[in-house]
Amino acid sequence: MDNNLYEKAYSFSIRIVRLYHYLSKEKREFVISRQVLRSGTSIGANVAEANGAISVSDFSAKISIAYKECLETKYWLCLLKDTGIITKPSYNSIYNNADELGKILFSILRTTRISCQ
Repeated sequence: MDNNLYEKAYSFSIRIVRLYHYLSKEKREFVISRQVLRSGTSIGANVAEANGAISVSDFSAKISIAYKECLETKYWLCLLKDTGIITKPSYNSIYNNADELGKILFSILRTTRISCQ
């Protein structure tokens, strides 16, 4: 797997952890912040697991989970923006990172699914 994906997912996880700390300490928001923390850090965790996959189908399954977690994270980020909990510039910055990860994951998923057939 492309180490670039791992590095991007890890960097994104760091941003998500920092967002969680900001939301819980500064905004006193505890429900959505936990959701975005869980799904946002799960992307990188599943990419890391995919690196140790024992088969193409195992790899594809982990990438699929990472992709779904990315979609969920984007949902929570939209909700945070649309409820005014985070600013539009903050949202744009982190959402663009999530979107880039999602595109990479989907591309890998499409490629691995084709090779599994």
